[in-house]
Amino acid sequence: MMIRTAAEQDFPGFLDLASQVEQWFGPMVEVPGFHDAVRAHLRASMALVAVDPGPTGPGPGLLGGLLFGAEPPSHHVHWLVVSDRARGKGVGRALMADATRRWVRGPGRIEVVTFGADHPGAAASGARVFYERLGFLPAEPAEPGPEGGSRQVFRRTVA
Repeated sequence: MMIRTAAEQDFPGFLDLASQVEQWFGPMVEVPGFHDAVRAHLRASMALVAVDPGPTGPGPGLLGGLLFGAEPPSHHVHWLVVSDRARGKGVGRALMADATRRWVRGPGRIEVVTFGADHPGAAASGARVFYERLGFLPAEPAEPGPEGGSRQVFRRTVA
């Protein structure tokens, strides 16, 4: 697996990743606002992708994608999705490690909004456990997601 800065040619891959999680996050693939957000992160070089370089060239599709924002001392994971075929294989952890290395300077904090504890996707997606294993702590509730499900801020302090 290789992590690299995403480019415009990765846009379809972001849509493919989004299609794999719409059951938890609500519509994205056909939403112009999502397209705009992905393209803005691509232009700002604040998007990463995980790819399988393979022995004979890149494998099909992205293994994962991340959209990030940094306004020190606050840093934000705007979107992180790992493909169905790569979940549980360290892709999300690698994306977060690379984003932290590239863009996070302390002292400060990294924040992400993920599912509330009562959201059906909380357990199925593994998102809450994923962030907790990376040292994030549950914090205040956030606005409900576009599908109406509960959301919660998770925060990690950076020294």
